[in-house]
Amino acid sequence: MTILEQTVAAIRPADPAALAAARAHQDSLTKPRGALGVLEEVAVRLAGAAAVSPPPLPAPAALAIFAADHGVHAQGVTPWPQEVTVQMVGNFLAGGAVANAFAAQVGASVTVVDVGVAADLPPAPGLTVSKVAYGTADLSIGPAMTAEQVVAALEAGIAVARELVDQGARCLVTGDMGIANTTASAALICAFTGKDAAAVTGRGTGVDDETLARKVEVVRQALRVNGLPGGREGASAAGPAGGREGADGLPEGVEGGRAVPALEVLAAVGGLEHAAIAGFILGGAALRVPVILDGVIAGSAALAAAALAPAVVDHCVAGHRSAEPGHAAALDHLGLRPLVELELRLGEGTGGLLAHPLVCAAVRVMHEVATFDSAGVTDKEA
Repeated sequence: MTILEQTVAAIRPADPAALAAARAHQDSLTKPRGALGVLEEVAVRLAGAAAVSPPPLPAPAALAIFAADHGVHAQGVTPWPQEVTVQMVGNFLAGGAVANAFAAQVGASVTVVDVGVAADLPPAPGLTVSKVAYGTADLSIGPAMTAEQVVAALEAGIAVARELVDQGARCLVTGDMGIANTTASAALICAFTGKDAAAVTGRGTGVDDETLARKVEVVRQALRVNGLPGGREGASAAGPAGGREGADGLPEGVEGGRAVPALEVLAAVGGLEHAAIAGFILGGAALRVPVILDGVIAGSAALAAAALAPAVVDHCVAGHRSAEPGHAAALDHLGLRPLVELELRLGEGTGGLLAHPLVCAAVRVMHEVATFDSAGVTDKEA
């Protein structure tokens, strides 16, 4: 078996006994039942993922920022020059980005992973070089990646997850950097959810109306030329990719009568960082370590991960809902409820980092709050 196949095979759904025990424990704590709202479900979710109640405290956290470039940048989908990707990698490594500030606030480590930057990066502390290619091909002309590149990027993400957990991380946070990567994200979300491009393509780094219209058409063209759902204006897909097993044992969907394996979707319109983040999510889930998802890039990558291993969703927490419209569509498709909504659209892992203290607080309640019996507090009458 390949590393990818081994990882997918190791992922288990939420443990029913742990879920039941966690819910019962929540109901026995000295507070009105349900008084902590969504935080109670977060704690229960992590118990099911870890197969034990109370679940382990999800700390320390480790942020992995996967960086790559995109051939579709040539289509004018963003006013930012492509060299900003490598420049921002340098900024992360120097500790000068918003992600660094938020990571310091929550005590998370920061690892930057070059999985497809269109330049050679000098060695630096905190940098992992797992370069699969110098950026992707233009997804609006044909497949962004080869099948071999997709698997290599997925396995690079798995390797980072394993390494960080081996180093002591007990929670993983997804991060990304790649100029034009919201275009690839929108295409992935269309392909996996069946949504129209206009409904899920956002302004990314803040494009004007003319550029947004061009970006929507580029997404539609990418879907058309690659034979994926959502390529026609206003059209709904015959069926989103993911969910049915193909001849290779990996889930697939059906579009226009043709089987569309999840790996093919990712290769057609994904980015190298999307594939690596999907692998990172799969790697964390296989180790039963919770993964806090960041924004639209992570959401689209999580769709790919879930198409490969549906149970992976049980190991994910949606850190926030970004201002990008495609993110809401991705979270709805995954069945995940975001913890924070602050109109963020930065990426880098910033929203996931902001959510980490909430996830820790939810679990700490399970460990430290007294029960009615242990505290000698009278419970309400049934």
